[in-house]
Amino acid sequence: MAAKDIYHEAVKNALIKDNWTITSDPYKIKYKDAELFADLSAEKPIAAEQNGRKIVVEIKSFISPSLMRDFELALGQYILYRNLINLTEPEYQVYLAIKDSVYENFFQRDSIQTVTKLNQVLLIVVDTEKEKITQWIN
Repeated sequence: MAAKDIYHEAVKNALIKDNWTITSDPYKIKYKDAELFADLSAEKPIAAEQNGRKIVVEIKSFISPSLMRDFELALGQYILYRNLINLTEPEYQVYLAIKDSVYENFFQRDSIQTVTKLNQVLLIVVDTEKEKITQWIN
């Protein structure tokens, strides 16, 4: 199992503050001969009688010298996790959680916007200092 991302606790706390219940930390993805671990899963009840929303969150820090390389790795991991989760537990939506400054300074590029839309990447943008979700991007 990989080490936790440096913003792991900040994202987790932001989800809790937003009334999500953390159900797994980490979240195990098992499909046939593949066993992987996403950072966490969470649930949010919609109403007492209904099933709530279920999400799996992969947290990425984008702190290497090459943000583009970080994006390549994050995108590949996101697509792999989403595909396997769709096969095993399709009720979950998969999100990529990123720091607000990374969203503002990197994810606003035209090329990155185009690629995230083409690949239907769902984002959670987090103010890691305040441990607060600033945007859900579907």
